[in-house]
Amino acid sequence: MTSMDAPFYDVNLSYEDNYAKGPFGAFATALAREDAADSAAGAVAAAGAAAAVGTTATFLGIPVDLPFGIPAGPLLNSRYTHAAFLEGFDIAVYKTVRSRPWACNAFPNVLSVHPQGDSIDPEGTEKDEGVLADSDFGTDAARISISNSFGVPSQDPDIWQPDMALAVQQAGAGQVLVGSFQGSRTPGMSDDAYIADCVTTARLVQETGAKIIEMNTSCPNEGHNRLLCHNPELVGRICDAVKNEIGDTPFMIKLAYLPADEQVETMVRDTAAHGTVQALCTINTISCKLVDAQGGQALPGAGRDRSGVCGAAIRPAGLAMVRRVAAVRERLGVPFDIVGVGGVTTPADYEAYRAAGAAAVMSATGAMWNPSLARQIKVALA
Repeated sequence: MTSMDAPFYDVNLSYEDNYAKGPFGAFATALAREDAADSAAGAVAAAGAAAAVGTTATFLGIPVDLPFGIPAGPLLNSRYTHAAFLEGFDIAVYKTVRSRPWACNAFPNVLSVHPQGDSIDPEGTEKDEGVLADSDFGTDAARISISNSFGVPSQDPDIWQPDMALAVQQAGAGQVLVGSFQGSRTPGMSDDAYIADCVTTARLVQETGAKIIEMNTSCPNEGHNRLLCHNPELVGRICDAVKNEIGDTPFMIKLAYLPADEQVETMVRDTAAHGTVQALCTINTISCKLVDAQGGQALPGAGRDRSGVCGAAIRPAGLAMVRRVAAVRERLGVPFDIVGVGGVTTPADYEAYRAAGAAAVMSATGAMWNPSLARQIKVALA
């Protein structure tokens, strides 16, 4: 059993309160320690000290102490990314941003999810028939699974651009900040206009100085619960346009679980094989129908009968997807990196993803409830 800390994102508060007041728990303690030092130079040194384990690695050509970090989602702003660096997470992905302000789904956004077995089969029936979700998060950080029902909110670029620029500067030695973005499709928007919005947002991220840029293709930004990554031809067109805009800046895309190997191969051919994408990050959440103990809708509001689920329950699907992407990479002989995400809650999970073919590994839910996870992995590897 892995002991649970207070999560650095407080699930009992709204997204807006977390943005304004967070982070919490051990992340807040790390920032307080740095404030006590009262020295910007000391802050950078502290971040480097948190990272250092005497190893040499690179992530998309950038030196990192350990290719492990936190993906887009729980790191809402530069206070969160700074705390992540201080706690030894050497890759920090700044929360996905947009070209315009975008509201968050109504509170609550995070519930504890309890699949009937230890995991959720992304191609099974349980996710459609209903999975129990409630406020009992248990006591074992290694087994926790949660809902992710935010709707990809974003601040205005006038707010997030200078804050992301600060986050870039706060990375210590052997650490890197990744800027995540996605296009914002509005009713009646043409594909060309949507592509243009993606390009604009990528340029805004690049202007912050982010060393790596990620595009999220795995949230329902097409409407009607469709995912952008289910349309690899459109993803390919967007990646071509974005890469033309950002030039040599390393570019990766985040994918959902794709059930057919043909889908995986088409995605690789339309992105990495073109040279537009240098890494595929997989997986995001698994969409499930969430129900309360009485069988009713667990999350309030129209259109929220389903939610993305993340945490331990999606680990088998995440590992399977990494293995499948790696097999396609080998078969096609196309050079690109794989970033493994999904249910990483212990050092053994990190090693399993690396063995599956991931060049880097990330943890959101596991890191939220166990902010010592990066240090534990470094100790295990020492």
